[in-house]
Parts: sequence; structure tokens; C-alpha cells
Amino acid sequence: MQKIYALVDCNNFYVSCERVFCPRLKGKPVIVLSNNDGCAVARSEEAKALIPMGAPAFKCEHVIKKHNIQVFSSNYTLLPICLKE
Repeated sequence: MQKIYALVDCNNFYVSCERVFCPRLKGKPVIVLSNNDGCAVARSEEAKALIPMGAPAFKCEHVIKKHNIQVFSSNYTLLPICLKE
């Protein structure tokens, strides 16, 4: 049997996962933070203009509050659930 490998590059993957479980987030700026809630590792299209990739969350607090950006901790257990669907 021949092995097949695939590389999947999902845009805003963790934001998309959060939106699956909370549809009210659609169209709103959303960021997902890295381990220990350090840096922005996923940003919705709405948040990309406001928060740079990898930006430390503590340096962006004023922007997050001003634009009501929804912030989530990374949820790595979510990955297997989303890939099953």
C-alpha cells in the first residue's frame, strides 16, 4: 500500500475552529493566543489590520479593548475534533 502525505495550510485555523463552536463570532475581530496566552498566533481577517502576527497580547491591550477584539486561549485539543468533521 502506497503512503500518501498531505500538507494542509488553513487560513486563520484556530479562529475558524472557535467560530465553529461560537457562530456569533463571525464577522467580528478575533485573535487566538499562544501557549500561556503570550502572543497572537491566529487572527481573523477583521483583526489582521489591528493586531500584528506574533504580537504580545499585553502590548495590544488598548487595541483589544478599543475595537472589542474577542480573545481566546489556544485550544490544541480542538485540532483532532475539527479534523474529524
